[in-house]
Amino acid sequence: MKEILKNNKELKFYIHTFGCQMNENDSERIAGILTAAGAKKSDSPEKSDLIIVNTCAVREKAEEKLSSYLGNLASLKKGKKVYIGVVGCVAQLHQSKLLDKKPFIDFVLGPDNYHQLTHIIHSNSKEKFISTDWSQELDESLHKLALRKSNISAYVTIMEGCNNYCSYCIVPFTRGREKFRLKHNIFREVQDLASRGYKEIFLLGQNVNSYKDPKTGEGFSSLLKETNCFNGIEWIRFITSHPKNFSKDTASIMKESEKVCHQLHLPIQSGSSSVLKRMNRGYTREEYLKKITFIRDLMPDISLSTDIIVGFPGETEEEFQETLSLLREIRYTNIFSFRYSPRPLTTASQEKDTVSLEEKRRRLLEVQKLQKNIQIELNKTFIGRVLKVLCSGKSKKDSHIFTGRTDGHQVANFKSQKNVTDQFVDVQISSCGPYSLFGEAD
Repeated sequence: MKEILKNNKELKFYIHTFGCQMNENDSERIAGILTAAGAKKSDSPEKSDLIIVNTCAVREKAEEKLSSYLGNLASLKKGKKVYIGVVGCVAQLHQSKLLDKKPFIDFVLGPDNYHQLTHIIHSNSKEKFISTDWSQELDESLHKLALRKSNISAYVTIMEGCNNYCSYCIVPFTRGREKFRLKHNIFREVQDLASRGYKEIFLLGQNVNSYKDPKTGEGFSSLLKETNCFNGIEWIRFITSHPKNFSKDTASIMKESEKVCHQLHLPIQSGSSSVLKRMNRGYTREEYLKKITFIRDLMPDISLSTDIIVGFPGETEEEFQETLSLLREIRYTNIFSFRYSPRPLTTASQEKDTVSLEEKRRRLLEVQKLQKNIQIELNKTFIGRVLKVLCSGKSKKDSHIFTGRTDGHQVANFKSQKNVTDQFVDVQISSCGPYSLFGEAD
């Protein structure tokens, strides 16, 4: 790619992202690295000299989508000179196998190797490049360079990796062991965001509750409490929490801190204690429900969301019904539900997948139907109320229709006669659907 820069041609890049908030944040950092190296972000693969695909390996379906997308890029490469890189979790998982199976790929980088991008774009080498080494510490330079998609809401990574080794989860193998940023570096980033007008931050990590400052040993509760003190930041969220690590101290700080949103994503995965044990989750149904009780005692208005996996190896109909009964009891504001799929290297992948695909589909549909009805009932309780909404954009079809999120992270679509993008606005809720609220700005 060096010849493009030599000829004073501006290197244009495009990033396609699969996966979670961590992947989205990684893509912002990748964009920052490339921009700092003299490249310019493009709005389509067809207009780009460099295409980077940031990948997710958490579920089999994500890899299937990746394979389809890469097939399209192979066709694109036949018609023009373009460099293609695959980065992230699938890159870490499959490494050189990706280059063998997809020879049109030019480079492969694992999550700890994005700093190599500068070398790649300034290199004259025609050789394929692969780098999937693990590092012991997080690269602070990447956080400084991040090219944010939003002008008002930002991810702030506090830790990466996971030490839990849930039996179904590939994350420890694709993201590595837990490592934490120094607290003062986190605060420096938060202060910088506040000075640039950002109003909302997401403290981000595979398991934020396990955070410990490498210098002082102070934990997540302390970090959350101190983050609340930054002027300019109005909303603070965090994701993801592991139920076994979520503490009463954290719940108390959520209640006491006026900037910390009363919204919590706490993945249960299954409502059955026996399935949770086979998943190596480290808690029972009863222990999880006790945590929900003390959270709601402190914050009756808390908005709860979760993850559900159906069809885990050996899951009986009785165990599945326990998941449905838990959904009825807790009544989450939102859930993310999935069919179990075996992932390489995990202990569960060695178990016989006893639940048929047809049965997994039935169970998933039953979970989603129940949750849809719960969400309709919960959303109806907001009709007639005025909710504070952080507006993230407007409709492409109607310039007076805007969208945003409430304190509880519900989607709110609303009418406004003026442009309120990137602003907080009070919205009178007039109607709802299962997945969003509708209203009008005051």
